[in-house]
Amino acid sequence: MIDAEGKQLGILSLSDALAEAAKGGLDLVEVAPTSTPPVCRILDYGKFRYQQSKKLQDAKKSQTTIQVKEIRLRPKTEAHDLQVKIKHIRKFLDQHDKVKITMMFRGREIAYADMGKKIMEDIREALAEFSIVEQQPRLEGRNMIMILAPKK
Repeated sequence: MIDAEGKQLGILSLSDALAEAAKGGLDLVEVAPTSTPPVCRILDYGKFRYQQSKKLQDAKKSQTTIQVKEIRLRPKTEAHDLQVKIKHIRKFLDQHDKVKITMMFRGREIAYADMGKKIMEDIREALAEFSIVEQQPRLEGRNMIMILAPKK
């Protein structure tokens, strides 16, 4: 058993431990139930719960969430429009988000998958200093998908 100041009181019976806690107007809390004998501590339980919730809130604040943003293209996307899309991708990467680039093939455009792959390679080269390729361009049905992650 540990008292309110952090000093070890040794092994006590349950009734003695409860009496010791009641003497100080505090609570008896089991800290390590799996050890033999179980470790108990005398403390203010309300204050203890408040401190635990504060630690949990601080941990949530420091957590960062990574989102996956998606940019959709077609093989017939013009050069200027492609540059605008690259600017959007760069902005997403600067915000530490992953970017999923989807090249959509409609109708007979699937015959030009090699042209779509070339466009994806051009995008990768344009963003090489800002990103790492997490997934190489690959064809999934009628869509070609590539995933970029920001450089650390």
